[in-house]
Amino acid sequence: MSRRKTASKRKIYSDPVYKNKLINMLTVRILKSGKKVLAQRTIYKSLNIIKDKTQKDPIEILEKAIRNTTPLVEVKARRVGGSTYQVPIEVRAYRGTNLALKWITKFAIQRTGKSMALKLSNEIIDASNENGNSIRKREETHKMAEANKAFAHYRY
Repeated sequence: MSRRKTASKRKIYSDPVYKNKLINMLTVRILKSGKKVLAQRTIYKSLNIIKDKTQKDPIEILEKAIRNTTPLVEVKARRVGGSTYQVPIEVRAYRGTNLALKWITKFAIQRTGKSMALKLSNEIIDASNENGNSIRKREETHKMAEANKAFAHYRY
């Protein structure tokens, strides 16, 4: 991390099939060894599975899943006078979306199942229905922030 200059935000392009930026952000999370085409293929398969299972628009379900998974507050470690406090901090929209995508992909990978497309589609459907591991992670984050509300005055 540079001390002189703040890092500039890179422009996020939309994906070629659905023309959606969220899918491109999800592609980056699933990416392994730089194989972007393979990651995109996995996502498109999972969106087709979602369409078959729910009979609804898969983009709407993905957006709803991300909206449900996005945390409002998180805790950040802050050292004050030799001791470390977990300070609750509000999450900005962009970071919240990134955390939601990260949690959805992480728990999709951990699921049991045959293919990554199937595991990802199941996790997205669960998140859109307000259950699943990614929703549990958001609730856990909110509980930690609530428990450490007393240290909110150490915010920076």
